[in-house]
Amino acid sequence: MDEPKSNLKRDLHPMPPFVRQALETRGLMDAYHSRPPYQQNDYLGWISRAKRPETQQKRLAQMLDELEQGDAYMKMPYNARRT
Repeated sequence: MDEPKSNLKRDLHPMPPFVRQALETRGLMDAYHSRPPYQQNDYLGWISRAKRPETQQKRLAQMLDELEQGDAYMKMPYNARRT
């Protein structure tokens, strides 16, 4: 259930183990899965494309902070749909 399930036309990015570990450690897996599939996929691709481990960690930290706060996506305002 870690990979986005949708009709995305983009390449789907698998979740690297270090991302899964960080989400579980911070208790943010539900917050991650509550985001739309395109956001989940974009985050994973963005983190994975970083060449340097330091950059991957910086991007991971940004994703975790945004999920924790719940009001941003890639430094843009984000308002989750209320059900």
